[in-house]
Amino acid sequence: MEDITDRKDIELMVDTFYTSVRGDTILGPIFNGVIQDNWTTHLDTMYRFWQTVLLHEFAYKGSPFTPHRKLPIEEHHFDRWLYHFNTSMDKNFSGKIAEEAKWRASKMAQMFMYKLSNNNI
Repeated sequence: MEDITDRKDIELMVDTFYTSVRGDTILGPIFNGVIQDNWTTHLDTMYRFWQTVLLHEFAYKGSPFTPHRKLPIEEHHFDRWLYHFNTSMDKNFSGKIAEEAKWRASKMAQMFMYKLSNNNI
């Protein structure tokens, strides 16, 4: 396996992850309920987000927390989210940027949980 190096890798990372999430009995109903038939738009946003974060190609502008602040999510949802994220990463990539992606996802989950539990909306 190789590391994440370009937009095509980002797309594979995001597509693999969200395919797993959409089929999850815990996360799937939440994501599918909110995103409904707008998956193409959501996936494109996620491609641009991770492209900006991991490849330093500034394609995303916005606040990742804002769309999540009113969702019915708790710590066990983030644990499951991280499980799918890390499993998807390990299935497709190996290297410094792949490890950074997993680290950043973990930090993002911690930050989201902190904000949600402290009503920082």
